[in-house]
Order: sequence, then C-alpha cells, then structure tokens
Amino acid sequence: MAFVAEVGATAERSAAYVGGLAHLFAKSLRLLFSSPLKRNRGFQRAVHQAMVAGVGAIPIISLITFFVGVIIALQGAYQLQRLGAIQLVASLVSISITRELGPLVAAIVVIGRSGSAFAAEIGTMRVTEELDALETMALDPVAFLVVPKFAAMAVMMPCLTLWSDLMGVLGGCLFGVVSGSFTFGSYLIATRDVLVMHDVTTGLIKSLVFGLIITAVGCQEGFATGVGPEEVGRSTTSAVVVSIFLVIVVDLFFTTLFYLARGTS
Repeated sequence: MAFVAEVGATAERSAAYVGGLAHLFAKSLRLLFSSPLKRNRGFQRAVHQAMVAGVGAIPIISLITFFVGVIIALQGAYQLQRLGAIQLVASLVSISITRELGPLVAAIVVIGRSGSAFAAEIGTMRVTEELDALETMALDPVAFLVVPKFAAMAVMMPCLTLWSDLMGVLGGCLFGVVSGSFTFGSYLIATRDVLVMHDVTTGLIKSLVFGLIITAVGCQEGFATGVGPEEVGRSTTSAVVVSIFLVIVVDLFFTTLFYLARGTS
C-alpha cells in the first residue's frame, strides 16, 4: 500500500508540474498578444535573449552536429559496405540528421546553455527579492522576464535546427568525400534527391516545441526557487534534468505521430 501511495503521490506531483508549465505558457502567450513586444524595451529584451540563447549557441552546435554527421556516416558505412550499398550513406545521414538528431542535439545544447541560465537568472532574482521589487513597481515578472524568452526561443530554435541539419550533412559529406566514392557535388546531389520537405518540417516542428519546453521548464524552476544559494543550484540542475526528460518524451511522441501519419497516408 505504501508503494501504491508513493506512485499516486508522484503522479499527482507530475500532473501538477505539467499543469504549472501549461499555465505559465498560457499566461505568457496571453501577455504576448495583449501587450506584444511592440514596446521598445520589450523588443530589445527579446533580441538580447535571441542573441544569447541562439547566436551564442551556433559554434558549439556546429561542432557537435558536424562530428555527429561524421559518426553516423562511419557507423552506417561499416554495415552498408558489407551489403554493397555504400552509396546509401548520404541518405542515412541526411534523414537521421533532419528528422531526429539535428533538432535533438540543438535542443540539448540549448538546455545546457540557456535552460539552466533561465533557471539561475530567475532563481537568483527570487533569492535577492528582485522579483518582489518588480511587483512593487507594478511590473509583471512573467511579462518582463518570461515573454521575451519565449519569443526569442520560438524564433531561434528552428533557425538553430536548420543550421544543425546543415552541419550534420556536411559532416557526412566529409566522410563521403574522404573515404567513400563521392565527390562533394555528387554527395550533395544524393542528399537533395533523398530528402523531401516533410523530413525538414518534421524537425522544425519538433524544435519549436522543444524551445517552448526549455523556456517553460527553466522559468518555472526559477520561480520555484527557495531561499539560499543552494536552492539556485538545485533549480538549475532540476531545469536541465527535467528539460532533457521532457524533450525526449515529446520527441518520442512526435516521431510516433509522424510515423503513423505517414503509414496511413
């Protein structure tokens, strides 16, 4: 009975947590359209968040996805050579990157860089009572802090995913040119022939949802920070762990949904 009670309590806490994320997103969406970022300061905050969370992540995302593309090509070629189908390396890399690994790698990098930073920023403001100061000045902390982050991430995550896709394909191209039977042009042509718009849009839809999840979890953990510097560290760690878990779950959901949609079409 104790085990059943613990399972029930965990399910209740999980449902309450997801409900809190949905409430924060709904409030941010309402504030975004009721008092949009037409005001100069709000627009500037959104641009600043886009530069920090998006542009600042380009170097590390480029490096990681390039190496991931090379790794996929190496592992795929090992098996495809035994079947005499080494020419399918370009197909394997391009589809794997655009559908799954491109948006997933971009999301995990952004979680480590920006999701944790959101939680630490708002958590520190909670500890130092700056959030209370904002409310005293009749400034809604959600409108002032969260809405620009949502706007920035909704724009930058699909852009980062497109860049991640490109770098992953180039990584596979490096292997194809050096160790395969491809030239640079023939590899790109093979990639173009196998990819369809559905492959790219699948990753973009995932990346948009990933960006919203990362922002919601980071801000929610920041607002839930307790008293003391240790609580800021706890919130930061929790934001990273929960974001990665939810991103993987949502990725599984969308992958299954798109698979079933293609299977019935």
